[in-house]
Amino acid sequence: MRAGTALLDRPVSRVYVTELPNPGRYVSAGELVVSGLLWWRGPGDSEGFVAELVKAGAAALAASGADSDGIPEDLVEACTRHGIPLLEVPTDLSFSVVTERVVLALAAAAEGARKRLLSAATEDASVETLLERARAEIGLPCWVVPAGTPSDLVRRFVAAGGRSLEADDVSVRPVGGRHALPWLLAIGGPLTAAQAEIAEELAGLIGLARTRADEVRAVTDRVLEPLLAALDEGSDPHAALTATGLRGDLRVVVARTEGSEAARGILTELLPPGALVGPAGETTWALAEDDGEWPEDWPATATAALSTVEALLPCRRVLIGVSDRSPVSVLRGAKEVARYALAVATERPGTIEVVPGGEIGMHRLLLAGAPDDLRAALRRRVLGPLLSYDAEQGTDLVHTLRVFLECSGSPTRAARALHVHVNTLRYRIGRASELLGTDLTEFTEQLDVYLALSAGS
Repeated sequence: MRAGTALLDRPVSRVYVTELPNPGRYVSAGELVVSGLLWWRGPGDSEGFVAELVKAGAAALAASGADSDGIPEDLVEACTRHGIPLLEVPTDLSFSVVTERVVLALAAAAEGARKRLLSAATEDASVETLLERARAEIGLPCWVVPAGTPSDLVRRFVAAGGRSLEADDVSVRPVGGRHALPWLLAIGGPLTAAQAEIAEELAGLIGLARTRADEVRAVTDRVLEPLLAALDEGSDPHAALTATGLRGDLRVVVARTEGSEAARGILTELLPPGALVGPAGETTWALAEDDGEWPEDWPATATAALSTVEALLPCRRVLIGVSDRSPVSVLRGAKEVARYALAVATERPGTIEVVPGGEIGMHRLLLAGAPDDLRAALRRRVLGPLLSYDAEQGTDLVHTLRVFLECSGSPTRAARALHVHVNTLRYRIGRASELLGTDLTEFTEQLDVYLALSAGS
């Protein structure tokens, strides 16, 4: 040791051999730089060389003085001044031997780290336990980011097609496994080759731990099945509800995906902890406690999360309906509200539609409870003459009437919405009144007609 004896605890990432006088652009942080000093011509040459090594973050310099009559004194002084360890390589020792020893040591360290992580995984270690072990092995902070978290890091991961990337001093690896919403393994810093190998192993092991946790949860969530059956059958749900362990007011959530069976995984990832999730036919249902801390913006948050990773979703569409906060006494009704909210989501054109029951009008919920045949009969009874007239004449008075009523019966607003003159609007509404045999300026008549219009939507 010629300099920096107190700095020997620095980690080494790899070996770099150079004879360039200005090697900075080729040196990476943590490297052991090995040089035969062929660049040295006289006193003063060492300052720039050492300064560039320090700027690049080199761990140490190993130099041989075989071609310079020993280690130059100005090199020792420069290394001491800049705080970088300087090791003298004996003249009879080949650089290939030095390089081989370092490479083998690094490989052994990486292999040992992988074995220790694998041992932890076989002991059914949790994700957090694996991350703690990895932080000790890699020497950098490690954390998991659900891909449904709207953030710049996640957006860059999605833009990269869900593949590994280096972004703003954070190294990202996709967590292994086939899941509806992917996870990211983030590591706080650029990785050496050995660290990158450990990171790949860690990403796979976290995926296995996640899969195990999902399997355990699927078994636990089976307690929801008797409750869903009781609600569908109209039997007393209290015993089944008690078995679930859920207490207080509840939210009912229902989801369906098109193109794959990803609904369960999506709800499991997006809903608050403690929610129960279970399939029932073509849909997946969930019950979550609402003790006043349920996020009222959950539909918007869920939509944002899913939209962020839309390109990586394993399905064509994600459709979700959410009930209002409901006591147990009206749980069956809450389930119907969620069911109808899902139907509304299905009618909408978006790839991701999350519909809260609170945004659906009372009249639509009441109509939703009527059988399809009854709704069709009511629509024909009230609107029959108007429907026939439109079919025969090629007009669209039904649409005009709907817009008129949705504008609270205001001819001015309705004309503006339809981009027609207000007198044209009044004529059309007058013609519709004649065909229906009703006075469309009366509130009760407007209500009957609007319900009939809604019965077909």
